[in-house]
Amino acid sequence: MIRTISRYGVLLAIACAAATFAFAPTTSFAQQTSAKKAAKKTATVKAGKGQKVCRVKLKYTGEVRTWTCPKEVPCCVWHEINYVKCGSTITGCL
Repeated sequence: MIRTISRYGVLLAIACAAATFAFAPTTSFAQQTSAKKAAKKTATVKAGKGQKVCRVKLKYTGEVRTWTCPKEVPCCVWHEINYVKCGSTITGCL
């Protein structure tokens, strides 16, 4: 009976150690957000042939979004849901 308890104790210890390493964060959240901000600042959107650059500052979050669309379609933005996309020549921004 003592052997079975010690085996289960060892298995429990191994499972706890594995769970600790599996759920431990590799970097802090502050480092991740600053890295994302730095990546966004350095990344610039360039329009290719037949494209245009669309840029908007969202009303509620203040975030600046930049994307490319074909020249003939409108740049569409919905501030209420923080959504941007390229429209259509037929339906516009619907």
